[in-house]
Amino acid sequence: MNSTPTTADIPGSRPRRGARRAALTSLGVACLLSLFGCSLPPLAGRSVSHALPAEEAEQTALGRGIAPDLAQHPGLSGIHPLHDPHDAFAARALLARAAERTLDVQYYIWRNDITGTLLFGELLGAADRGVRVRLLIDDVGTAGLDMELAALTRHPNIEVRLFNPFMLRKPKVLGYVADLKRANRRMHNKSFTADNRATIVGGRNVGDEYFGATEGVLFADLDVMAIGPVAKDVSAEFDLYWASASSYPAHAILPRAEQADLDALATRARTLLASPRATEYTQSIQQSPFVRQLMDHTLPLHWVTVTMISDDPAKGLGLAEPSDLLLPQLERALGTIHSSVDLVSAYFVPRASGVDAFGKLVDSGVKVRVLTNSIEATDVPAVHAGYGKRRKAMLERGIQLFEMRSLVPAYAETSDKKFFQRFGSSGASLHAKTFAVDGQRLFVGSFNFDPRSAHLNTEMGFLIDSPEMAQQIVGVFDNQLPRIAYRVELGENGKLRWIGGTGPNAPVYDVEPHTTWYSRALVTFLGWLPIEWLL
Repeated sequence: MNSTPTTADIPGSRPRRGARRAALTSLGVACLLSLFGCSLPPLAGRSVSHALPAEEAEQTALGRGIAPDLAQHPGLSGIHPLHDPHDAFAARALLARAAERTLDVQYYIWRNDITGTLLFGELLGAADRGVRVRLLIDDVGTAGLDMELAALTRHPNIEVRLFNPFMLRKPKVLGYVADLKRANRRMHNKSFTADNRATIVGGRNVGDEYFGATEGVLFADLDVMAIGPVAKDVSAEFDLYWASASSYPAHAILPRAEQADLDALATRARTLLASPRATEYTQSIQQSPFVRQLMDHTLPLHWVTVTMISDDPAKGLGLAEPSDLLLPQLERALGTIHSSVDLVSAYFVPRASGVDAFGKLVDSGVKVRVLTNSIEATDVPAVHAGYGKRRKAMLERGIQLFEMRSLVPAYAETSDKKFFQRFGSSGASLHAKTFAVDGQRLFVGSFNFDPRSAHLNTEMGFLIDSPEMAQQIVGVFDNQLPRIAYRVELGENGKLRWIGGTGPNAPVYDVEPHTTWYSRALVTFLGWLPIEWLL
């Protein structure tokens, strides 16, 4: 059978330059796709483990210590807010030191910095005492940590898993691009649980900017420590994520580490703990009465009904049923809202449907107030663009908007500075994720009111039935925001304006305060892009 010869079949002939370039390009693409397409290892044979059984947890020091309080408050959980970033760090370190049997740790981001290294040291110290440590981290948040995480896996009492990991480690971003559908779904959950008895849940990741040890932007946030029934719920949630189809043993993904690497990590953590660089954290651990007060029943606790709400981990693969997502669960748990919603959301992107939902609440007589970042305070301009283009529509529907300033003015009162320690800081970007409903209930967790939290990332949080805690949020909106945040209004000409204080002499801005034409133009441009679903 005759066939048409190609240039390769003709002696002495050479492919045309365009054909050769096309062939090389095709080969290069094929090689890249082959490289990117490195399949994830099979999950068969993965170890099986579960949270510490309740009867064993009760026999630990933590279990015995909190038993009298639990007996006095049957069915209720004890909640202790962690506003101060140093206290939030110390609470985690001290829970790790108090653990006798298990530590279950789940985070979106873990930085390779002072606080990240110190907490690695605390996990190693617990493991050396015989505590079983399970560490589950989203792989997007592990930048620069491959050798440290690989080293941890060398310890016989530590197991590390990565959520939706990338096989291509350097440059990691190429692995992300190669499998965008899966890689775009991240585990945003955050929890730290000791002996299935005490847990810390909230918005903080692990890193210097979340615990106040950085000279740059500080993402101060709100966590709560909980004991009682809801701590068991967090352990059950951890088990689901640990065994999910998105959680891969780190040793099958990361480069191999040796015992020397583990020894080096332990030495680095010990050396750092004793160094001047970590003085404020060493002192926070030494000076914090957290665990002692918990054990001797003097730690201030709100004894209330707490509902843990979280996404089905199948959301990490886009396979969760709509009814098993956090937002529908939260709507069911909240029921009818009667009088008010006071929302603090660092990344607030309501989309048109959100504007309509909040607008309908206003139409029914509910007061809706929202605090988010201003342009000068935000760390993600694209998110501000998604929010900014909805501001006018929200104001027209009667939703009240406040935008956090980035700096505490020199004349700020002490109460204002305490607020910034709670929900921001000097030079801070608001990172809190909380809201109060009807002044009676409070939500604290990882959930941002944006499309990413609703549809892509997995999230978790607590719905807390506590009028006392909810009223703290209401009080912030009533008494403090006018002094430390801009109030956004519609002027008589229908254009936005920003009120920068209280009283008749409060400054009024016709353009977004402390911005440049370039920063405003950038945000406007980003708002035109069809990326709202990713924000």
